[in-house]
This record gives sequence, C-alpha cells and structure tokens, in this order.
Amino acid sequence: MTKTLDRITTTAQLPPSTSVVIIGGGIVGVTAALALAERNIPVVLLEKGHIAGEQSSRNLGWIRKTSRLADDVPLAQAADRIWAALPQRIGADVGYRQAGIMFLARTAEQMAMYEGWYQSVAHLSLDSQLLTPQAISQHVPGGQGQWLGGVYTPSDGRAEPALAATAIARGAIRQGAVMVQNCAVRTLSMSAGKVSGVITEQGEIRCDQVLFAGGAWSRRFLGNLGVQLPTLPLICSVLRTRPMEGPTDIAVGAPDFSFRKHKDGGFIITQRGKLDAPLTLDHLLIGWKYMAQLKAGRDNLRIGLGKEFFRDLGIARHWHAGQISPFEKIRTNDPAPNTGLNQDALTNLRNAWPVFANAEIEEAWAGLIDVTPDSNPVIDHIKAIPGLTVATGFSGHGFGTGPAAGQLAADLVSGVTPIIDPSPYRFDRL
Repeated sequence: MTKTLDRITTTAQLPPSTSVVIIGGGIVGVTAALALAERNIPVVLLEKGHIAGEQSSRNLGWIRKTSRLADDVPLAQAADRIWAALPQRIGADVGYRQAGIMFLARTAEQMAMYEGWYQSVAHLSLDSQLLTPQAISQHVPGGQGQWLGGVYTPSDGRAEPALAATAIARGAIRQGAVMVQNCAVRTLSMSAGKVSGVITEQGEIRCDQVLFAGGAWSRRFLGNLGVQLPTLPLICSVLRTRPMEGPTDIAVGAPDFSFRKHKDGGFIITQRGKLDAPLTLDHLLIGWKYMAQLKAGRDNLRIGLGKEFFRDLGIARHWHAGQISPFEKIRTNDPAPNTGLNQDALTNLRNAWPVFANAEIEEAWAGLIDVTPDSNPVIDHIKAIPGLTVATGFSGHGFGTGPAAGQLAADLVSGVTPIIDPSPYRFDRL
C-alpha cells in the first residue's frame, strides 16, 4: 500500500434500501456513484476494505490512448474529457496533467508493433506521432539509450492514484451518494428471478439494481453466483523516488523500464518488461483461453509456482449468505513488491538516462491485476441475473479509462444513452 494514499471517512450506517448498490470502491465504482448521484438516483457503494485500497491506488497513474486496442480508444478519449473536467466537477485536484506519453523501441520488431498500432488507429483522429531517434532526444534530452524510434501522443497524461478515487468519492458523497467501508457483500438477494438486494456482513440492503466493480475479486464473487468470468492474476511491482531533477514531464515507456513524474517531484518507475505471474488453480481451469496472450508475451512474465498457489487454494470459491465470505477474511490484496524487478528497472533506466543515477527510492509497492483473455474489460448487464451489471477485468490499464468506464456503467444501469458504444465490452464475447 502506498504511503501517500489519501484515506476517507465514510458512514458506518447501512441503509435498509436504495435504488442502486455498487459493490467495490475503486475508481470505476466511485465514478459510477458520482454519475448516479448527479442524476438524483439513490445509490449506496459498499467497499469490503477502504476506498481505493487495491489497484486503483497502486497503478502507475498513466492516462493513455497510446497502444490501446482500437476498440478501446473511444473509451480512453471519453476519459480524457472527464479527467479534464473533474477538478471543477468535484472541487478537488486529482493530479491530472496532459503531459504526453511516449513508448520507445530498441528493435525493428518493437518498432513494427508501434507502427502497426499507429496504422490501426488512423481512423480515430489521434494526435499520436511516430518518432525518430532525433525526435526522442529532443523530447527527452540527456539520454544514452540506443533507440530505433518510438510513438508519442501529446494529449495523453497522468493523474495521481493516491488522490483520484478518494477525491471522486468525496464528490459523490457531496452529491448524495452513501458509501460504507469495511462492509463486505457476501452475495445477492433474488426475488421473482431478478436482483432484489445484497446481503452484507452487516445485513441486507434492498435495491433494484446492483453494479459490481470488484476488480481482482470479480471472478470469485461472480463464480459463487454461477457466472464464469475468465480472469487471471498478474502482479506489478512499482517504486517511487524522492524528489529529483528529471529529463522530462512526458511519461516514457521503454521495453524494460518506464517512468513518469510524480506530483511531489519524484518519479514512479517500474520494470515494464516483467510482471510476476503466480500460478493458481484458475490457470489449470481457464489457462487455455490465454494461449494467444502467452505466445505474444511469454518473455514478459515471471511464471512461478509458490505460496500464492496454496494461498489461493485456501480461499473459498463457494459459500452461503450466512457464511463468512473470502472478502471478510482478506480486506485488501497487498502483495509484496518484487525488489529485484524494481532494482532492475532502476538500473535499466539509469543506463538510458544517467540523471537517474541520483535517484533515491522513497517507497515501493505492488498491485494485483486481473487480466481478461483479450485484455479488454467487461462492462455489461449479466443476462443470467437480471438487475446485475458488471464493470471489471480492466487488465492493468483501468485507471486511465476508469472515470469513463464508471460513467458507462452508470449509463447502462440508469438506461440512458451510453457515453460510448459499449459493444466492445460485452460479457458474451468471452
């Protein structure tokens, strides 16, 4: 957990009823709550731990269109507009800066990937541009890396994960949303074949609809309801430096490191080329769905069989409303950062930009990412359970689109014209 996470105080009182219950207090859930409250729709958000305690505060803070699948870019474009308007909308700074994002290539194969992406989004009127080595040096001076080229989108940006979701939650509460932390939802109540409420560890709340935005817990919660959502876990380790002089305000992603400026003057750094992939029972159950991803990205994964496998086996997959749920036993996923990967990232970065030789690590953390087979989220009604909508499976890039994803989910719940075409995020594609 990051030291800088802004914590919020919420009510401990569980209302007896509402129109919409949102399960999950990450950036998607709190933005959906804000949108519904602004429409005067009664909404209660329930969080098993505390707001933004998991991946919503543990990510890199990038807000990008670059390298997203073309189907996913409209959501990112909508998110840009929402991020820009958030400070006035909620009366708080979330650290949003439209400072640009750049990805770098060392090899012809890497450059061809960026050129292919650039061509795939040509119809979307982005401001992205392919870069020469000379242009990279102009944008990010002082480097010694041997870059073949890159791709750069000036309108991409960043925000502060330690601030954003909490600030949005406060804005939603001011608009009338009710939020309750440390209150796990065990399961749904059903009447006449549709959702009629949720059963929590503190009792039942009656409602007309439920929006489930449970992040990495989604497969387990939905599985208990008989809904099979394919997601597998990855762990990303991150470090933050103390304030220092850096080469640019642009966020930069290279094959084996990335960096972006933090609001306090330090830098957020990760080993972009390596993620921990702890094996779990789900790899045996649904791993075949990920063969294409594994073929393309095997070199980026540190696959291992260890304590995470046995820890996962010890977490229940089925329980009744009267039983203590897994979400009460584990309030917050808090994986230990991989010190070796973080040190590797810092070494690689120092070799490319020597100014980082002076970098001192202020803190390190890790986050658990839930990945779908096509790396796109699910934002859709669940037809098998009328009254249930889900927004989950963001595959490690949900912070940037989170405000638009929350808005889209709220649109689906309230039956208004959606902010963008939701068809790329339908559940049945998986």
